[in-house]
Amino acid sequence: MKICSHRGYVVSIFTRNEHCPPHVHVGNERWDARFQFSFWHNGVALWDVKPIRQGPSASLLEEFRQVIEQPANLRMARQRWWLSRHSVCVEHQHWDPYREQVVSPSVFRRNTFEIVWARYVPWRDRTELQLVGHALPLEIEL
Repeated sequence: MKICSHRGYVVSIFTRNEHCPPHVHVGNERWDARFQFSFWHNGVALWDVKPIRQGPSASLLEEFRQVIEQPANLRMARQRWWLSRHSVCVEHQHWDPYREQVVSPSVFRRNTFEIVWARYVPWRDRTELQLVGHALPLEIEL
């Protein structure tokens, strides 16, 4: 599913055989770059380029990252990921309320809460996390 385009390249989410973490693809017949995005913060990061030796320049990859990070494009990526996967990929991880971030349960931190379930609310651009021991979900405005 197309998210946007930049310099003739299409940024898209594949709908078959995809997996966590949430990410988009951009590339051509010679290379594929993947960029991770989140449902709990607005950053975008380069995940990988395959094959690296035929990939684009670092400056072009940074352009793609900035384009994907634009609010309208990031929102579209989240909506399309949610519609195709019905997951925000944080279940059974932990929420650190002091750092306001998702952390792996394998990294012990005091005062974190297990995430029982999570969902994205596309029309409000909001993520809801149900935490162990909390009656109401934590709402994250994006």
